Parts: sequence; structure tokens; C-alpha cells
Amino acid sequence: MVDERDERVASRAAELEVEEPELAGDDVDAEAQAAAILADSDERQAEASSPNRGGGDIEQRHSEDTVEPTDPQG
Repeated sequence: MVDERDERVASRAAELEVEEPELAGDDVDAEAQAAAILADSDERQAEASSPNRGGGDIEQRHSEDTVEPTDPQG
């Protein structure tokens, strides 16, 4: 049984062989590069969805906190 990660790596490796013809036929190198690319992508995605990305607290602002309120009368 092939797991999902292996399928992702094989699929990305096949795309790499098309994008970079010098990798064509070198399945080991293409799969190593694909695994590295996917690992980096997964790490970036996890970091981007982290509530504390950037090491600081998330600032919660409301629209009234970002602009000067206008006077509805004038």
C-alpha cells in the first residue's frame, strides 16, 4: 500500500522531471528534490496557519481602531 506522502512525492517528482529535463530518468534525485520541496512547502503552510506566526502575539483590531471616525452630522 502506498501512503499519501509517497504519492505526493512521486507526483511532484514527475512534475520536476518535466520542468527540469536534466532530472529525467533520475528517479532517485527527482524524488529527493521533490521530498525536500514538499517538506519546505508543508513547513511554510504550517507556519502560515499558526496563530502565533512570527513569534509575536496576534494583534486583534477592529475597523474603528484603524481609521479616524467621521462625524455623521457633518
